[in-house]
Amino acid sequence: MSRKAANDLQDLQYFGEYGGVNPSISDSSTYTFLSAKTMFDTFEGNTEGCYLYSRHSSPSNLYLGEALAALEGTESANVTASGMGAITAVILQLCNAGDHIVSSRTIYGGTYAFMKNFLKKFAIETSFVDITDMDAVARAITPKTKMIYCESVSNPLLEVADISALAKISHQQDIPLVVDNTFSPLTIRPVSLGADIVIHSLTKFINGTSDCVAGVVCGTTDFCLSLKDVNHGAGMLLGSTLDSQRAASILKNMRTLHIRIQKHSENALFLAQKFEADGLRVVYPGLPTHTGHLKMKEQMNPQYGFGGLLTLDVGSLEQANALMELMQDKKLGYLAVSLGFYKTLFSAPGSSTSSEIPIEEQKEMGLGDGLIRFSIGLDNDIQRTYEQMKDCMEQLGIIVDKITLRK
Repeated sequence: MSRKAANDLQDLQYFGEYGGVNPSISDSSTYTFLSAKTMFDTFEGNTEGCYLYSRHSSPSNLYLGEALAALEGTESANVTASGMGAITAVILQLCNAGDHIVSSRTIYGGTYAFMKNFLKKFAIETSFVDITDMDAVARAITPKTKMIYCESVSNPLLEVADISALAKISHQQDIPLVVDNTFSPLTIRPVSLGADIVIHSLTKFINGTSDCVAGVVCGTTDFCLSLKDVNHGAGMLLGSTLDSQRAASILKNMRTLHIRIQKHSENALFLAQKFEADGLRVVYPGLPTHTGHLKMKEQMNPQYGFGGLLTLDVGSLEQANALMELMQDKKLGYLAVSLGFYKTLFSAPGSSTSSEIPIEEQKEMGLGDGLIRFSIGLDNDIQRTYEQMKDCMEQLGIIVDKITLRK
């Protein structure tokens, strides 16, 4: 993969209404017209450069959408008020009552709950499969299947999807491949590997400051327009509109995304290597012991590393909670969900972000209750961070008991 994504972002240049180096924020919910006919044409989608109402679109949201389309190499992008706003709009745009979805079994808990529970209201069924098993994916497809859904790097088990192989299967069946790329912006560019639609929770790495919630759908111009159709668009009619102030803020933060992703990845790889050497059960795509390591290398842009997420299994929920509380007390990060913040965030996903998945299914997929998900921060002295984290583990007997942890 080339550096095209970062270069495309770098080449975006906007002028504010009065010549500012940042575009002016469209702080309006509604817009005026000089003629009634222009309002009618705009409402029907027959005009360019005119705005009607901010649930349809706004200049600030369109600026951010252009930047995100450049990031993912798509024709267009629609921003939403949350990652789930993007996910649900795409699913309901593609699927009708009685349809079927093939999805990775390891996905964000909110996505899992929407697919497994909420969609039953519309008789839309989902088959959850091991997304790394291409035969299982192909077998799960039925005549009613309308999409294959996966995450580039899965939450929370960090499985690596073979996007090219999945795209081949989906296109043979004439159905779209939808990829949530939240964990790997810049690192992986799914469209270049054959994906049709790319989703992000902008809340995470892309914004990077844990001060807002937002999402995006990146795809063809036709698909993005269909989401905004006033009669049939799921994005339009479900009302998942991003506030213009937040859109402007995220656009500014995107300017440092390439620097932040490099540092997140650098720090995560350092810690993963150290903890593995200490005998801990570490999952990180940058380690040769990771089952998806070679596939990640094949798909990724090496300039941005293997990502900022890693997991440690410390054996039990009690140990996990004790370690997280101690690390927070030592100011090594926050016991909090989400990811992409400048400080390290850690949580036990089985009892938080993946709690929607039944315990028996968690165990089946390998999500133990002692698993801790780390979103590694931008620490300047990562050696110091490692030593402090190791000291916490030694205090709790986690590293001393490393022979047991390997079993």
